[in-house]
Formats: sequence, C-alpha cells, structure tokens
Amino acid sequence: MHGPDLDFRPAGLARSLRYELSLRNLQYAERLRLAKCASRGEPPLICYLPSDDGQRHGNFLPETYRAILKNDAWRKRLQKVHSSAREALPRTGRRWCELDSSNSSDALLMNIFSFPGTLRHRDVCNLLGVEPQASPQFGFRARVPFSNGRADGTEVDMRLGHLLVEAKLTEPGFQTAPLAMVEAYRDFNEVFDCEILPRGKDRYLSYQLIRNVLAAHAHRCSFCLMVDARRPDLLAAWYAVVRAIVLVELRLRCKVITWQELAQELPRKLREFLEEKYGVVPAGSHPPPSSNI
Repeated sequence: MHGPDLDFRPAGLARSLRYELSLRNLQYAERLRLAKCASRGEPPLICYLPSDDGQRHGNFLPETYRAILKNDAWRKRLQKVHSSAREALPRTGRRWCELDSSNSSDALLMNIFSFPGTLRHRDVCNLLGVEPQASPQFGFRARVPFSNGRADGTEVDMRLGHLLVEAKLTEPGFQTAPLAMVEAYRDFNEVFDCEILPRGKDRYLSYQLIRNVLAAHAHRCSFCLMVDARRPDLLAAWYAVVRAIVLVELRLRCKVITWQELAQELPRKLREFLEEKYGVVPAGSHPPPSSNI
C-alpha cells in the first residue's frame, strides 16, 4: 500500500494522515496479533475488536483500558456508535463503536488522559493550566445558551477541571452552520466580531470552534484545541476564529496544543505507544524509523 502524493490542501492533509494511520495500525496490530478489521474504501480504516474476555482492546494501552473499565462514566463512552459503520465496516455480530477506530480523536484523547499517571505529571498540568489530579469528564454536555432561553446539545470532548478540550486528528474540518443559527446564540455578539469570523455565502465556517468558545464563555472556563502538528489547515482555522474574539480576557483563556507538544510531557510508556500507533513524536524529535511509512 502506498500513500498519496503530498497535498497541502486541507482535504489532502487529512487524507495523508489517514493513510499514515492506516499503515501504522496495520503494522501495530500485526506485531501484537490484535483482533482487527479493515473498512472498505481507500485508505482502509483499521478498527479493533475487544478481546474475548472483554478485558483488553487493541485501540488502547492495557493500563488505559483497565482504568476505563473501572470508571462507569468512561466505560459508557466506549458505547458511542460509529456513524459510518453500516456503509464502511463488515457485519461481525457486534455493534461497531467510534472508539474502535484507529482514527478516532476521542480514543486518542482517552488513551492519554485515562492513562494512570498522566495527570500526576506536574509538567502536563502546567502545560494545560489545570490542577494536578483533576478528573477528566469525557463528552461534557455544555448546553450553550441561545437568546430565546433554550440551549443547544453541544458536546465538548473533555472537561478537565475548568478546562474544556476539543480534540481533532483526521477529521476534515470544524463543520459549518447557517448564519442565522450561529447568530442566535445568546453571547455571540458579545464574544465575536462577526465581520472577522470566517464565513461563506450563507454559513459560518469552523462552527465547532465558535460554539466551543461560546461554551467556555458561558461556563467561565478556559478552552484548549488539541490537534496534530501534521494538520496546519486545522491550526490556520483555529487562528482565524481566535482573532475574531473581542473579549481580551476570554481570548487569553483560549489556546491550542498539538499532540506532539503534549507528548513531550507524558510518561515514557505512553510516549512510545503514541509514536508507534499514531506517529506522534515529541516536538523537536524525529519520527521512529519505518521502511513502509
């Protein structure tokens, strides 16, 4: 299998990363003899199956998976349905879930923050700006308020103390939404200069980022976007939204951290796992050698 020609357009960057993760996870699963399945399409998506006894799962480090199983809220997150399983994945007699996927940014987030010891590292907490031993809440329902008194169904990938986190990996972008829908948020005009926000003819771009910033404002939290350094398109989209935030104090509470920057501060075993399975190496380091990637 060969990856695509290098393409610096957003769709090309996402596709290149999907190819790399596909190759890496094929090799990773074969080395450890993990139960897996490849999706239809090109590149194939690698999905992992839990072990027969339900105590292990190829998409997670064993220590991380044991910690997830011991936490009722975290374990429930494992049941999040894979949205394209019916079209892309074979029927195996079990329901495919999003966190089975090697491309899942939620799985990557849980691999890091459910790993025992991650949040005992003071350098990790200092980087994030959170208190040591903070307990992650995955799939936080932010309920961002509209002007009519109602609230939306926004789900933030993780809440860690007073920090809200949105995680991205191979996703093509941050979605779009109609102008009227976005402008119906209660705090929209207070938080943003709508003339600066990126938009198309009748839609705002980077809708997920807009509503996450609004969630941080409504909950008086900080906000962090976590992305891969191999996705400069997502970084550019982030900065385009940040420059439109008119509340200086809120803008200072918003930041972006790459997985590579975070990896510098993580426990050794977790760093090695991220290098092999995701190609995420600490910023300033060189990727592990491979004859096929």
